[in-house]
Amino acid sequence: MADQDDPDQPGPDDNPFKGTPLEQMFGAFTSGGQVDLGQMMSQVQKMFSPHEGSINFDMAKDVARHTVAAAGADPSPTTAQQGAVSDAVRLAESWLDQVTDIPAGATTATAWSRADWVEQTADAWNRLVEPIAAHVVSAMSQAIPEEAKAMAGPLLGMLNQAGGAMFGQQIGRALGELAGEVLSASDIGIALGPDRTAAVLPANVAEFGAGLEQSDADVLLYVVLRECAHQRLFAHSPWLRSALVTAIEEFGRGTRIDISAIESQLSGLDPTRPDQIQEALNSGLFEPERTPEQQRALDRLETLLAFVEGWVDEVVTQATASTMPAAAALAEAVRRRRAVGGPAEQTFASLVGLELRPRRLREAATLWAAVRDRRGAVARDLPWTHPDLMPTADDLDDPLGFADDERSTDDGSDFDAELGRLLDGEPGPSDDA
Repeated sequence: MADQDDPDQPGPDDNPFKGTPLEQMFGAFTSGGQVDLGQMMSQVQKMFSPHEGSINFDMAKDVARHTVAAAGADPSPTTAQQGAVSDAVRLAESWLDQVTDIPAGATTATAWSRADWVEQTADAWNRLVEPIAAHVVSAMSQAIPEEAKAMAGPLLGMLNQAGGAMFGQQIGRALGELAGEVLSASDIGIALGPDRTAAVLPANVAEFGAGLEQSDADVLLYVVLRECAHQRLFAHSPWLRSALVTAIEEFGRGTRIDISAIESQLSGLDPTRPDQIQEALNSGLFEPERTPEQQRALDRLETLLAFVEGWVDEVVTQATASTMPAAAALAEAVRRRRAVGGPAEQTFASLVGLELRPRRLREAATLWAAVRDRRGAVARDLPWTHPDLMPTADDLDDPLGFADDERSTDDGSDFDAELGRLLDGEPGPSDDA
């Protein structure tokens, strides 16, 4: 046992990794200032264990679960909570049926704990983050001079393994923290759970509703309405999920490492001062610079996410207009949550550096409402049938212009005709001969 009177011996509140790059990595295994050496050594072993892809996602899940457990109690949903969610889904679907012809997408309703959310969405997260990690690792490898690669030899493989573990650690920590905030399977704007499964997290829903002066039943129903609307959209539009993932992949593909800039910054560092080196690392010394290709991918991603959230806002507003007096206050609570950085904003900010602008989401909701007001709900929903029928980022600046587009009539029949031409490969009236 360490001598508590000896200042040179580590005490119970000492962290041997404090001030080093390992502090964050092993922070999850520190309790009361003391490091669990058993867990730490297990983590080191996992760092160098074989794994598929650029990320050690088994490690990511382990870290996420540990982060959830360290945050406090995470009880499994009770039978009563499962029943309340099922009842809310049935009611929500019946209300949504009144305002959209897009059919119900969920065939299963369930309640999740935070640990359940980590487990059930892990595969989707792996698909989302793998393209980013793969291209970052590739860019770093390509930036190493050939003579250095020849000298490093097998060490490069070890570094790749360690890099995959570091990615896994970072992602796992982020997922564990996100699990404490998400309200449902689609709370970040993408349906992450198993197909056709409407899922909510009762513990997080209760925290969201605290202080809103609304009944627990109303808060749950409003969250379920949004979840069911997301499920409808993603089940109805098979292209939607792949379009979002493709934008993220294109962002990753544009990754470039500017070695000359790194060398320039390193030349000004004093190697005898570790604090200076640590400060450079924390300030993003080795982070890739954003390229024009990446910016274009981010613009597409933001626009599509805005249209998704705007459509959900619009149909939920219509579904609750005459049936749920609390809906207006709950919609405002959702907007405030976005403004301060909800799960969707946090996710895309950390994943690809995309700062979702609440203004764009409001503009998208206005656009869909304008189409419904001018031409009806059928015309509002028809663009989701095919990506070529979707509005563009420019249309967000002129929603009434899109609503009055001459391609469409009040019943949306011209949309059907245009869709038929697209599917048959025939030129439309605006195409070049």
